[in-house]
Amino acid sequence: MPTIRMHAVTTATPEQFLAGLTDFGPGRKQLFANSDDADLVLHEKGDTRADVTEGAGGVWERLHYDWSSPRRITMRTVDSNVWGGASGHTYTLSPRPDGTTAVDAVVVREGKNVKGKLIGLLLGSVGKGALTKAFANSVKAIEARDHTPRA
Repeated sequence: MPTIRMHAVTTATPEQFLAGLTDFGPGRKQLFANSDDADLVLHEKGDTRADVTEGAGGVWERLHYDWSSPRRITMRTVDSNVWGGASGHTYTLSPRPDGTTAVDAVVVREGKNVKGKLIGLLLGSVGKGALTKAFANSVKAIEARDHTPRA
């Protein structure tokens, strides 16, 4: 079961990063490449949790988001066409003295069928670079979004 750990430092505050992570509106794909708007379903959203189905390229998962501790956001996979068991994501946001934020992300993938096991095998080896690049792009997109004045 692949576990991928990623790290970035961003100029976005923890609050800005959390706002990007939990924005389930149109245009989510611009922040997260693996979340097509056409595949996005917000089943329920509260003050510190959400139930969301998202995906892209024929791979989808239903995630239970929990940000009751706003510096540690968990996204537990509750259903998917390829992921099962212990799959999910955890983001830890740590403010730094220089005003930046350290973002640590952990992605766990447990394939529940042949397709999931194959994708998991690829993610744990050659695909890790693509996932790391997508993470870095998401961090940059959240920075750009939150540092642009809004009307």
